Formats: sequence, structure tokens, C-alpha cells
Amino acid sequence: MRKRTLGAISAVVLGLFSLNSDAGEPARAVFVGAKVWTADGPDHTDFGGFSALELDDTGTGFVALTDKGNITKGRFVRDPAGRVIRVERAVLSKLSGPDGPLGERQTDSEGLALVEGGDFYVSFESANRILKYRADGHVTAVRSAPDFAGLQSNSGLEALAVDSKGRLYTLPERSGKLTRPFPVWRYDGKNWQVAFEMSRSGSFLPVGADFGPDGWLYVLERGFNGFGFQSRIRRFPPNQSGVADGATLLVTSIGVHDNLEGISVWQDNDGAIRITMIADDNFKSFQRTEIVDYRLTQ
Repeated sequence: MRKRTLGAISAVVLGLFSLNSDAGEPARAVFVGAKVWTADGPDHTDFGGFSALELDDTGTGFVALTDKGNITKGRFVRDPAGRVIRVERAVLSKLSGPDGPLGERQTDSEGLALVEGGDFYVSFESANRILKYRADGHVTAVRSAPDFAGLQSNSGLEALAVDSKGRLYTLPERSGKLTRPFPVWRYDGKNWQVAFEMSRSGSFLPVGADFGPDGWLYVLERGFNGFGFQSRIRRFPPNQSGVADGATLLVTSIGVHDNLEGISVWQDNDGAIRITMIADDNFKSFQRTEIVDYRLTQ
């Protein structure tokens, strides 16, 4: 959903402190560039662990979320080729809950979705729930689906997205069995239902999702073999139903990028779909926070 007027959520963040073609070659993602983002402020001890990313329509303004309940906003400075060359940001701010500060076991924030008017949603995967943060600073809990209670520990509501109708979509990091597809839940403001199921294959697990300006749902998946990370991107049409494989746009080799978890889809000045991702360094010195860009081509 093209909902990213980032200036509208400044008070919330700081106050808490068509490519589907029937002919021709299938779409694929082509590498644009990558930027290693390092700690650069008084909050350097909290810097890292980025799990979600949202960009505005220009691909420069951003909001980034960590898996420790911190959030920041800022701007990507890009060169003429569209590569990120510098990052400007605000100091990290702590998310709160409906009743005040989040407890130690309540801060595992994973998914982020911005909506019109400056409101945004955050999903949490340990104590599986979704909170709504209004532009006026008010925080409320979104009604949970009964299925959320049965999700695996530390593998719950990993990805979050909002479509053009304002409906929330979320899916878990694990499905419970190696051959079981991932349920993609949709919330219309009143009820949750399974919109469709995403097939499971190999070692890939969903870690991020976003709706592009084309209306399709893009899902970022991560694979790990003990030596390095691998990334895959699939996309699904807005009317997807049943069990679906989706269209595979990207599969990286092991170790090309770090632990990519957040994904944001936008359109550049040339009309091309752009995919920007952020890596979770797990607060490890041997990992890195990366901003990675790809462009879709046919």
C-alpha cells in the first residue's frame, strides 16, 4: 500500500524516545548496491538487530525497527545510480505498549507496516501479538486470531504488511512441519482469516513482507546452513488463494548478504519496481547491518 508519508509519524517515533506480464521473460531481481550501516550516535549500544524496514515513495525516507523494541526514522542518501551511500537518522526510540513500557519478554518486535495518516502496526513474535501505534501516540492491541496462540516459540509473527484496502497481512516464521505450508492471515478490521497458504521448500523461512505499488505481496525468506545466510524473494497476486508457490524473483548464493530480514518495495523515477532490504546483525561483531537494493527487470 502506498501509505508512506513518513513525516506524519515523526511525532510517534520521536515522541517514544505493472510487472505481471503474460508474455516474455519472467521478472527477476537485479542487484543495485549494498551499504554497510554502522553505529553512529549516542545510542550505539542499542544499534543493530534490525528486523523491519519501510520506505516512502521516493525510496529515501525510511522507518526501521529492531527486534529489541527500538524504532528510528531517517533518510537514505542515494547516488545517481540509486545506491545508498549515506544514512541519516534520528536517535533510536523505545516502543511502548498499551499499558506503558514493554516488559523484557515483550520487546521481540519483528514486523512493521505503515498506514495512511501516520499510524503504524508492529508485530511481535515471542508473545505473539500486533500493536497499533496511532499518530497521536495512543497504543492499542489488535485483536488476535485464535491460531496465534499455537505458534512455535520464537518463530511467530515475523512478517507484517498492509494492502491497498488497509487490511493487515501476517505470517509466522515457522509452519510447524517441514512439508506444511505457511498460513498467510488477513485482518479486515474485524476478523482474521487465512487468505492463502505459501508453500514451504528447502531451508527458507519467511522473515519479511510488503505490498508493492503493483499491488502484489512480496515475501522475503531466509535460509541458513550453519555457515552463512541465503535470501529468497517471492511475490503473490492480490487475489491469491489456496496453496501457492508464487513467483520467485531472487535466490542468492550463501554468504552474498548477511541476515536480510526487512523488506520494502517501491517504484523509482524510471518506473521500475525497487526492493530495499535490511539485515539483522543479531548484535554480533562478526555480522553486519546491510542496506541492500535490487531492481526488478523482465
